[in-house]
Amino acid sequence: MQLSSEAIPDGSTIELTYCEPACGGQNVSPDLAWSQAPEQAKSFAVTCFDPDAPTGSGWWHWIGFDIPAAVNSLDAGLGPQAPMRQWHNDYGYVGYGGPCPPPGTTHRYVFTVYALDVEELDVHDEATSAACRFTLLAHTLDSASFTATFGRKS
Repeated sequence: MQLSSEAIPDGSTIELTYCEPACGGQNVSPDLAWSQAPEQAKSFAVTCFDPDAPTGSGWWHWIGFDIPAAVNSLDAGLGPQAPMRQWHNDYGYVGYGGPCPPPGTTHRYVFTVYALDVEELDVHDEATSAACRFTLLAHTLDSASFTATFGRKS
């Protein structure tokens, strides 16, 4: 599989538009486009993860799933009512939560698309984010990622 974004190319520095308001951004989710998915894919999921967050286990910025198999891209600026089911990010709200690392640090942000073997993930509304990600990974046929960075001056 391949994953790309016009707004956030692989290896780029993320623009403020796609960052949290607390960091001066507008919290706009980036566009994503994927290709070369397995023929048996029945749906897709997307995530954004910061492995450099000082939590000891990283920070989940976005978890979206139940994207129909016929879809191969997402427009920029999707809100909680996007054409997919979205989960709570580590900020505590549903949907995309842009970068906002502590001042003086630059973090990596890994955007990933997953091809899944089910049309819908069996995740109850009360499930934790970890349970959602576990279920997503258990149904993954293939995936593709790219990484971009963002940092704040001290």
